[in-house]
Amino acid sequence: MQIRIRRSGFAPFFVAALAFALLAAPAGAQDAWPARAVKIIVPSSPGGGTDLFARLVASALSEAFKQSFVVENRPGASGNIGAEAASKAAPDGYTLLVSASPALVINPSLYKNLSYHAERDLVPVARGVISPLVFCVLPSSPAKTLADLVDLGKREPGKLTFGSAGMGSTTYLGVRMLEEFSGAKFLHIPYKGMGHAFRGLMGNEISFILTDPPTVAPQLKAGRIRALAATYRTPLLPGTPTLAEAGYPKMDINASFMVAAPAGTPAAIVHRLNEEINKAMKIPANVERLNTLGLVPMFETPEQFADTLTKQRKMWADFIQRTGIAPE
Repeated sequence: MQIRIRRSGFAPFFVAALAFALLAAPAGAQDAWPARAVKIIVPSSPGGGTDLFARLVASALSEAFKQSFVVENRPGASGNIGAEAASKAAPDGYTLLVSASPALVINPSLYKNLSYHAERDLVPVARGVISPLVFCVLPSSPAKTLADLVDLGKREPGKLTFGSAGMGSTTYLGVRMLEEFSGAKFLHIPYKGMGHAFRGLMGNEISFILTDPPTVAPQLKAGRIRALAATYRTPLLPGTPTLAEAGYPKMDINASFMVAAPAGTPAAIVHRLNEEINKAMKIPANVERLNTLGLVPMFETPEQFADTLTKQRKMWADFIQRTGIAPE
């Protein structure tokens, strides 16, 4: 007996449907992101401007995605410790980096043996915000103005001490820039982050700091510290002279708090994060909070942010080469 098998039109249809489902699976998995908590690494200590901005971002993203975004502080080494941890994390959208600009644009020119490559190992997500930098002293300081601080630094070079978030930080390089323009000389005392440096100032361990306003805003308002000059004027610093008004118009330096992710993070996730972060910085309550902290939002796409990083890397590389600054 010959057995005949009749072919059904169902089999090819089934095979095609199965193939389509398998091909679509990765996209479906990506669309489900985030399916669990997302870690935000902050390479500085709690209480500084970077940390405050990171927590604002974490809160906004938690609300937008209905999932937890958890801040993890990893301070030290001018941001290198946290940046390295983020660069080596899985590029699956579950690790982000909210960092001040040095880890992304300054440290590559300052440190010869970094354990991460900022341009190759981290992908730009959102430009975030910029902040003025302000020179601050205790009310008991003999320096009533920036000119007084410079005069003291000239008369007794190295006697006045300042704290910073580390060698690669803008809070360090800004003081070195003031030295370049003025001829004064100050002694550097490194801290793990600006939150620690601020506590050093309040404990009278150091003479002054150059910092972002969010770190010192409550103390400025309460009169516990005195602002000598800021890189630009904000509602938070209405009566503080700008550096240009204090005689240093060429000192163009600000703090930046940026968002990045491990290289290889899916582009769709990067762009969704960018859109939500930029959207969050337009919400009235967040606008008010940013104004209170003296922070200015920068609404750039990931591609525009990448161009910004390229320009800033060149600017700082030129400054470091010109001045011969090297790790102490």
